[in-house]
Amino acid sequence: MAVMEINIVPLGTKTPSVSKYIAEALQELEKEKGIKYTLTSMGTIVEGELDVLLRIAKRMHRSAFSGEVKRVVTTIKIDERTDKKMTTEGKINSVRRRL
Repeated sequence: MAVMEINIVPLGTKTPSVSKYIAEALQELEKEKGIKYTLTSMGTIVEGELDVLLRIAKRMHRSAFSGEVKRVVTTIKIDERTDKKMTTEGKINSVRRRL
């Protein structure tokens, strides 16, 4: 199991707002069954098998291209463990236990 954070930034849009493109990217994510994700103000965090996450990231990235958008910058961070199952909730709880 892996955790991926993805941040998509379409460049050259007519307005500073990019929520339309982020919504389209999330629609691609929601097509994938059984994927848990959390939308944040700075990106989207997704849990799943690495191969699936990479396939989803490609679809999300490509979804931001439209007639007006000719360039998209996507940042991906991946956290993967092989020694135990990892979830976003587990990562957060691990830190909270230490507070």
